[in-house]
Amino acid sequence: MIFNNLEGHETDLKQDIIDSFKMRLKGAVYTPTDTPGYEESCKVWNAMIEKKPALIVRCLGTADVIACVQFARDNNILMSIKGGGHNIAGLAASDGALMIDMSLMRGVWVDPHNRIAHAQAGCQLADLDRETQLYGLATVLGFVSQTGIAGLTLGGGFGYLTRRWGWTADNVSRMSLVTAEGQIVQASNNENQDLFWALRGGGGNFGVVTDIEYMLYHVGPEVIGGVVAWPAVEAPKILELYRKLIKEAPFELTLVALMRPAPPAPWLPKEIHGKPIVALLACYSGKPEDGEKVVAPIKSFGKPIGDILIRRPYTQMQSLLDATQPKGRRYYWKSEYLSSIEPAFCDKVIEHASKIQSPHSAVVLFPIDGALNRLKDEHSPVGNRNAKYVLNVTGSWEQPSDDRANIEWVRNTWNDLKAFSTGGTYINFLTEDEGPERNKAAFGKAIERLGQIKSKWDPKNMFRINRNIRPA
Repeated sequence: MIFNNLEGHETDLKQDIIDSFKMRLKGAVYTPTDTPGYEESCKVWNAMIEKKPALIVRCLGTADVIACVQFARDNNILMSIKGGGHNIAGLAASDGALMIDMSLMRGVWVDPHNRIAHAQAGCQLADLDRETQLYGLATVLGFVSQTGIAGLTLGGGFGYLTRRWGWTADNVSRMSLVTAEGQIVQASNNENQDLFWALRGGGGNFGVVTDIEYMLYHVGPEVIGGVVAWPAVEAPKILELYRKLIKEAPFELTLVALMRPAPPAPWLPKEIHGKPIVALLACYSGKPEDGEKVVAPIKSFGKPIGDILIRRPYTQMQSLLDATQPKGRRYYWKSEYLSSIEPAFCDKVIEHASKIQSPHSAVVLFPIDGALNRLKDEHSPVGNRNAKYVLNVTGSWEQPSDDRANIEWVRNTWNDLKAFSTGGTYINFLTEDEGPERNKAAFGKAIERLGQIKSKWDPKNMFRINRNIRPA
């Protein structure tokens, strides 16, 4: 069987070596001839990524993960790690590699008394939210429920609760990890502190995380959440309303602004479908009765063409955007951090939103100001504690023949808007074609310390199918 090795060459492993490896495993093993299991496992969220691993192991537990790492180390072969497979750059898969597929490791254990949750690294956000909400608890997670918790957390992570409690990585109290030596270790503020620091934003560079312990907070079971939309001609007024509201809003309110063609959603009139709109997506995670007062100025502003900003279960809020991000579309994004939103920036957003090439694309503004700004950059490698907003230019379309037009729109929009950037960017939103200089933009000064920690825990750079940090 042909693999790619760490030196970039092909390696032919004999069948008896493969057979011996399989005997050590509990989970299923797939080669490219094993259908449909192989195709299902190597397919990732972004259809632009078409990588073919040499071998896929669907791990059923930590013992399988250890066996995979030891096999890769002993045979000097590349390996990739798949959790949710939701990364825009498709880092879960690599040609000729061993894929460690953890998507079946989805156990969650909640300790409501101490307000912590233990989750296996194959969990999606929905798995964790479903179990923690049984006790009216939640942690900081993302916006799309099929996202994997491991990739989200290792890259920083932000969502509806970020203004209150910071990056997802700020709310981790412990991680379990399989090292390059095939050993299981714990990382926390009390054990392997250097590794714990690196894992909270440094990505999958240091080993295979198998279990994450999160701090939980009282949220839900009901929140005020949903979307209000207006025709795009109202965008100047709506974006000015957004600027004003978010400056004054309590941290319980997350308010996302977006411009895109209207989706064929039942809450929007049919005659609006496909036409440009501007919308505000809100989530108030405090007391619902307080939230109704806070969002009242949004609901009463102008003449909305659609309004589903209501009381709803928090778990429903967490999946509200799922339909806009289905697996199997083609995705290309560009992202920047912003310290403020100025009128000149809003003018540019409106200009470029009018040139969107696909009915699924958008320009989106996420607020992240609050808790994360109160910590020093040195707290964790995700850093960027001066950021108050995330700009995401999201290209999304169906057909390969439309690649060029959509990628050009994203790049042109980004090139015009990045003048307003802090200079930083979000590591989880970087696409496959973005180089090492974008790693520096994401990690800042932390990149040197990350390289030193990499030298200690992965000196041969076995874990390199990621936003790679080379050993110092």
